[in-house]
Amino acid sequence: MLVSTVNMDAGIVKGRVYDSATNEPLIGATVIAGNHTQGASTDIDGHYTLQLTAGKYDFAIKYIGYRDTVISHQVPLGMEELILDIPMMPDVTSLSEVTVVAVARRDTEAAMIEEEKKSNVVQTGVSSQQIAKTQDKDASEVIRRVPGISIIEDKYVMVRGLSQRYNNVWLNGSAVPSSEADSRAFSFDIIPSSQIDNMVIVKSPAPEYPADFTGGFVMVNTKRQPLKTGFDISVGAGINDRTHFREFVKAGGRFAFPAGGLDAPLVSYPGFEGRIDPLASGLDNNWRVKTIHPVADLKASAGYNQSWLIGDGQMWLVAALNFSNSYRTLLNMENSLYGPYDVSNDKSVPLRKASDNQYTRETRYGAMLNLSFRPSGGIHLFEWKNIFNQIIKNRYSDRIGFNAQADNINDMEYYHSSRPTFNTQFTGSHTFDADRVDWSVGYAFAQRNLPDRRLIERTDRTEQTMGIYRIGREFTKLNEHTGSLSGNYRHEFDFSIIKPILKTGIYGEYRTRTYRTRQFQYGWQPDNSLPDGFMFNPDVQGDLLTDSNYGHDKLYLYEEVNWLNNYNAHQTLGAAYLSADIPLRKFDIHAGVRYEYSRQTLEMNTRQYEESLHKTDYDYPGLFPSVNVTYHITDSHQLRAAYGRSTNRPEFRELSSSVYYDFDLGSSVMGNPDLKAATIDNADLRWEWYPSRGEQISVALFYKHFAHPIEWTYTVAGGTDLIYSFINANGANNYGVELDIRKNLGFIGLRDFSLSLNGALIKSRVTFDKGTNNIDRPMQGQSPYLVNAGLFYNNDEYGWNAALLYNIIGKRITGVGNRYGTASDGTARNIPNSYEMPRHSLDISVSKKFGRWSLKLSARDILAQRYLFKQIEEVTNEGKGKTIEETTRSYKPGRNFNITIGYNF
Repeated sequence: MLVSTVNMDAGIVKGRVYDSATNEPLIGATVIAGNHTQGASTDIDGHYTLQLTAGKYDFAIKYIGYRDTVISHQVPLGMEELILDIPMMPDVTSLSEVTVVAVARRDTEAAMIEEEKKSNVVQTGVSSQQIAKTQDKDASEVIRRVPGISIIEDKYVMVRGLSQRYNNVWLNGSAVPSSEADSRAFSFDIIPSSQIDNMVIVKSPAPEYPADFTGGFVMVNTKRQPLKTGFDISVGAGINDRTHFREFVKAGGRFAFPAGGLDAPLVSYPGFEGRIDPLASGLDNNWRVKTIHPVADLKASAGYNQSWLIGDGQMWLVAALNFSNSYRTLLNMENSLYGPYDVSNDKSVPLRKASDNQYTRETRYGAMLNLSFRPSGGIHLFEWKNIFNQIIKNRYSDRIGFNAQADNINDMEYYHSSRPTFNTQFTGSHTFDADRVDWSVGYAFAQRNLPDRRLIERTDRTEQTMGIYRIGREFTKLNEHTGSLSGNYRHEFDFSIIKPILKTGIYGEYRTRTYRTRQFQYGWQPDNSLPDGFMFNPDVQGDLLTDSNYGHDKLYLYEEVNWLNNYNAHQTLGAAYLSADIPLRKFDIHAGVRYEYSRQTLEMNTRQYEESLHKTDYDYPGLFPSVNVTYHITDSHQLRAAYGRSTNRPEFRELSSSVYYDFDLGSSVMGNPDLKAATIDNADLRWEWYPSRGEQISVALFYKHFAHPIEWTYTVAGGTDLIYSFINANGANNYGVELDIRKNLGFIGLRDFSLSLNGALIKSRVTFDKGTNNIDRPMQGQSPYLVNAGLFYNNDEYGWNAALLYNIIGKRITGVGNRYGTASDGTARNIPNSYEMPRHSLDISVSKKFGRWSLKLSARDILAQRYLFKQIEEVTNEGKGKTIEETTRSYKPGRNFNITIGYNF
């Protein structure tokens, strides 16, 4: 009875503490009721909740850097709610001789903007607070909101018009392996947005950062020390208007490596060595496809935050789980390639003209566990961070069209990939009077498995009737391990007139990769026991590839042994730097030098039919100076100038001679062991204005000069077949201007609205040595312009959030052109560049909080414009110029509609 009586006499006081000028939430403000007997701290959104017995209270609100506020109010009876929102005014008086031990928050927009303002380098960032507003599902969607950044293939980052190879990525302060086998690229779609605390993109070189970045150094930080404890769950569903409730073709069977592993020997038919029995070798032989009708995509996540007092110290825990399953259908997708335009006959010359249907199912799993411990005294902090994610993709594709030999083609691909990644770091930081030491030890693992990629190719080359041309199976495994360690020391001098800071540090990294692939083809003898006319049976999957048609005198497998496609690789990187921060009146100078030595060792086979490893070392020593200068015009205006030298080293795969067939390209990809590292000189100039807390307006100019940049190229084999590879160009220039505006609209009477607008204008030019088949052109992937815009509504009193987001990029080269010989009149004939054409994208999202419940709704890509890729060529015919546009790739992705329901315990 006593408990019941107490509850009936209690009232609930809740509200939000915020900056009176900017309306930004104040995180960690204390709200004390009465005579310091009960209190609460505000959470990430500035919210607090108190349960008090009825009566009149004086509420004292405190937040460092703000004036103390006292409010008197009556607390009602009977579990009634009192909404008490509290504005606070900044305290303009300076703080001196005060030592504060606290957790620096980097998960709000205001905190990220403040960090940009105080940074020594040109950088920008995105916080988890902004991610919550946009409802972006993974890191690739998050990062495209950043000025000067665009996304390729929904996962690879382009910074300032530079492809993914010119960017570097660290997760929680440690290096991450490349998630792709064929390029240096980190797949940002593998990290769920729910795991991200913030993302920082550094754009100007500095001694403390790796030298191997030119576009951007992307630092992804997962959630760490929570402000509030508890458990939360969310469940969501989504539909795509061109996929769900429609026919979806799903490949049957079990995609796995042979029994005993990738290197295990397979079983031949007795007396017929080399004719492999697919049934006895433990391979799955179900080639049938079936049709389903997906109802919805599904996603679910759960998070747990906790903190403990351990003596006079404190420990924090952040744990998260996530799962998603999605379907996507792309129908009648153009997939073509054209040769030089036939000017004489005024017609296109297709090297391949086809239409694809693709049915993709993607499943994601993820887990995160982060622990932080601060012992008594507050000068030491230890953290252990762990993150695991996996993407499993199943895709069935069918292609109909014709090739350069004018053969009609009908191809089918069964594609199954698994990409698990794991990162763990143990870090420590130690702060003393004038010194700070921090260190980290990290390990990362990435794997890319293609177990049993299957390909059926049919043409009418034989007897002008559609029949089997080739049936193949491929097994590929890539394992990459990365270990890293670092140590940094900082000392603050006090010479009364000047207070410089000296920084020094070391970094070490060891990376190792193994790449294994095995390829098999189905064969048969001229004198066989297969059904008559089996080659021309249109139902290859259902009628031919069945158990009864396997045998030494029927269908059997044989291995296309090619050890040249396998390789081992290792990289050892050592680095050290020395820098100084020198404040001179209104100038802050951050200058120094970094030394890096990298040795890449590639073990490639020299003979095709047996393992015959040959080791080649590639050494890349380098000294990389940089200087960043900030001129503080006023407290809210500042001007930055920066110069730095960086490098771009070849990746393992780019140096390897191994060959991989890309179904989407319809061509093979191979490396180039003669590549050398590129050297880049970078210059930046940026003006920044911070009107008030949480607001920013900036304009930046940048210029980059490349010596020997590594570019994508191809050669033509057999007159029509393309083989893609990599080459060092002679040089390149890249320059542009960026605009970034983040502003609250309270100054025009829209207090709960804010605007985010950023854009970039970029130009580049790559020059090649004379005598090569490559054509001078813009850098691959560089857009001449890009625009991101967002209008946000945030009303904490009623729990409403809404966002309207817009994005467009200018046409950019996705496939490079090449010289193809000369015409009869002696003029050059060129295969033109392929461009991704501009496309408008519009997203809208709305969310509402109902106490502990939350509801989120979103519509993505609501304009649903067609993705369009074209080869564009300028030709001259009878003295008249003409622009030729030929569509190489085209598809409609459909609109996505999502709903998510969450509950916070």
